[in-house]
Amino acid sequence: MNDTVFDVGFPADCRGREDLTDVGITTMAKLIFGCGYVGSRVARRWLDGGDRVFALTRKPARAAELEELGVFPMIGDVTESLTLPLKEDFDTVLYAIGFDRSSPHTIDEVYVDGLARALAALPIDVQRIIYTSSTGVYGQSAGEWVNEESPCEPQRAGGKAVLAAEQLLANHPLGARAIVLRLAGIYGPNRVPMLQHVQRGRPLALTGNSLLNLIHVDDVVEGVLAAENSTQLPSRYNIADGCPVRRADFYGELARQLGVDPPCFVEPNRQLPTAQRDLSSKRVRNTRMITDLLPGLLYPTYREGLASVIRSASE
Repeated sequence: MNDTVFDVGFPADCRGREDLTDVGITTMAKLIFGCGYVGSRVARRWLDGGDRVFALTRKPARAAELEELGVFPMIGDVTESLTLPLKEDFDTVLYAIGFDRSSPHTIDEVYVDGLARALAALPIDVQRIIYTSSTGVYGQSAGEWVNEESPCEPQRAGGKAVLAAEQLLANHPLGARAIVLRLAGIYGPNRVPMLQHVQRGRPLALTGNSLLNLIHVDDVVEGVLAAENSTQLPSRYNIADGCPVRRADFYGELARQLGVDPPCFVEPNRQLPTAQRDLSSKRVRNTRMITDLLPGLLYPTYREGLASVIRSASE
């Protein structure tokens, strides 16, 4: 992987931006791999603080959207051989690539090989790498509490891939300046699974007694920003609200806040990936996050978070 280079293209109307360093302008910049649900929100916060933000995206249409936000978009794909044309001093790199199930690539090609290509392309003087992993690295399924030191024996392909990526990063020279954020299930505006099913009174193909570990997207963003300034290097944190909830209770509360009847649950199709996720039943502890990184959450439980989501949808 070490001979991999990034050949990333700019949209035609912003190519002139890559020459700013040639006219004596010295800046520190942020680079985001994967400017999606989390990454775009982090980008906005960095832009609001006056930072220069660059982001890699696969799609020209998405590049145009990012440019409208004030982001410097770069078109490229971590699953391909690319060359990064910028001569920027990136002080912080956020790696938040998600897996597109419609992609022809495997999850290992995206999460593991993609990270290897990104690391090979980055200058060695990057000050901070923030890698968004997942609490899926924990394979416990009997309701146990897990923390950052718990054994990682993931059962699902996604958990195995992000754990392999974590190990890859730890063994890279830049790993000494990395913070790994193991994200619980992210929810927020336009991202509450099966909300429309609950609204319309449809049955949910889920196991009501299995546990959810959650974190609101706004708290994920706060975690990324806190990780950028953390002096604990290298380190890893569970980013979760620390309030595991039975799926039946979560969707019952959602129904209550929507003013509809509680949903009923039916046996899921065990062959579907979502059903495999449903089998996981652990409790994620966030003590290290609260102590060292993020002492207070904007949404300490799913109740406050759901209320915010419903309010924002009605505005």
